[in-house]
Amino acid sequence: MSTLTFLGHDAFTVEHEGNHLVFDPFISGNPVATVDPTVIKADFVLLTHGHGDHLGDGIEIAKANDAVVIAPFELATYCGNRGCEVHPMHIGGSHEFAFGRVKLTIAHHGSGADLGGDALAYMGNPCGFLLTLGGKTIYHAGDTGLFLDMKLIGELNSIDIALLPIGDNFTMGIDDAVRAVDFLKPKLVVPMHYNTFEVIQSDPKDFKEKVEQKGVHVRILKAGESMDF
Repeated sequence: MSTLTFLGHDAFTVEHEGNHLVFDPFISGNPVATVDPTVIKADFVLLTHGHGDHLGDGIEIAKANDAVVIAPFELATYCGNRGCEVHPMHIGGSHEFAFGRVKLTIAHHGSGADLGGDALAYMGNPCGFLLTLGGKTIYHAGDTGLFLDMKLIGELNSIDIALLPIGDNFTMGIDDAVRAVDFLKPKLVVPMHYNTFEVIQSDPKDFKEKVEQKGVHVRILKAGESMDF
């Protein structure tokens, strides 16, 4: 049995056989987060891209826990230069870790860290993650627009849980995310990246209704809520 916990925005934890994984731990400054980042346990920190609301507390959490940062090469290098242990990867690549398999997918978005003033650190390509552990596969899409290769991702992988953004403006909105479900064919969908800020206000119940009309179950998680899988 594994446990998925939603921390708000795009941030999740996964616990599996004593391993603690954290995705995009944007906690400090996250108005919907309910957890103190200093108490988060992590053996691995998975980062989809370098924007502040995704990199978030990742470096601090990784260093406090002696955790390994898994991220696209440029972002992993940035974290490594700041004292983190890192495992750099890139899109299309996969690797077997002690807890399971990680594969990086494309994501149509940007990636960079605002260093203040006119300085912006280049972080390479953004990504999504396919995480397979305990015989189950989770797809964390990261921040992305709809793209046709989601159909290929769905054909090549039996996705148990898809974590999909629905907040629009920076990512897919509800209707595009519904189409993504058609492409991916997951067993369960958890919406993310909505209602954190005014500009990404979106109704997850509307998304749930539209997706469940297609026979796919949707689980709306509140920040701090967990589910077993």
